[in-house]
Amino acid sequence: MHDDYLWDGSGTPDPEIQRLESLLSEFCHSDRPLTLPPTLLAVPTGFRGLLFEASFLPRLAAATFVLFALAAGVLLSLRPVRSSKASAGWDVATLAGTPQVGSQILSGNHATSKLQVGQTLVTNSDSRASISDKDLGEIKVDPNSRVRLLETGERRKRIQLEVGTIHAAIWAPAGQFVVDTPSAVAVDLGCAYTLQVAPDGSGTIRTTLGWVGFRLNGRDSFIPAGAMCSTRPGSGPGIPYFEDATPAFREAIARFDSSPKNSQDRGDALAEILSQARARDALSLWHLLSRTEGAARERVYDRLASLVAPPSGVAREGILSLDRQMLDLYWNALNLGDISVWRFWERPSSPGK
Repeated sequence: MHDDYLWDGSGTPDPEIQRLESLLSEFCHSDRPLTLPPTLLAVPTGFRGLLFEASFLPRLAAATFVLFALAAGVLLSLRPVRSSKASAGWDVATLAGTPQVGSQILSGNHATSKLQVGQTLVTNSDSRASISDKDLGEIKVDPNSRVRLLETGERRKRIQLEVGTIHAAIWAPAGQFVVDTPSAVAVDLGCAYTLQVAPDGSGTIRTTLGWVGFRLNGRDSFIPAGAMCSTRPGSGPGIPYFEDATPAFREAIARFDSSPKNSQDRGDALAEILSQARARDALSLWHLLSRTEGAARERVYDRLASLVAPPSGVAREGILSLDRQMLDLYWNALNLGDISVWRFWERPSSPGK
């Protein structure tokens, strides 16, 4: 507000600055010879230099230091704070073709740019780009994709994948990086993954490192490394499964996810899933517990228990009633990731909220 006065004496002075100038005025440089106090002049000449050095100078230095510190504090408090918004965007680099950031087409001398909050990165059929941030990681964007930056901050970083494919390698703390899609929200739990969104809003996620949480309206799916999961508008994330499962198992998962509830086709698909399941496919069976009811849930639990023994603290009745604590204990027994990380993200005060 009073910057001109501070730097060159012009402008309207600040009252506090004027008060400090008055206090410090006695120490300003002057061409007049030094006038010593009468009490100092009365001291014998041989002792004046010693007394001046031992008594007056330390007090003068202390007073000057205190006043200087006060003045510096006021100057710093009045200094204009530069907005960080100008540098808050994420770096965009061209990998191929001519991607577009907002209204800017990246080509030639404009091969890099900043993606600001609210802006969209668009790649056409022959262009690719990368998005990076030192506190986040790197996201590679494939052709025919649209990515919008929604939020970037210390506690949450969020983008929207409207359509297309991204490959994310994230080192931000678990739960901080979130990707919105038309049919689910992907929450990074310390990982690398590929996320695809089709024009109809359906999507697929494949995890290559760590694990990812997929969510919509309270329906959760956890996808560890080596697994994948599909999602559909209206129904949200489906049953995750390992990509090395048998073709019959994978096809049965797809039929279960796409079939109407309580339909014959869904029942047939469940029977095929249970018959084809390996111990490693306990991942899928654990998720099926909350997607089935009654006798179907009992069959799922019995098959799961035959593949992976229920851990201490887990009872059949508790799992059938979907006791969350017991379900969490069972999940942790699968050694696919500590579910407490996800529960922390779910809390209202967590970085993911």
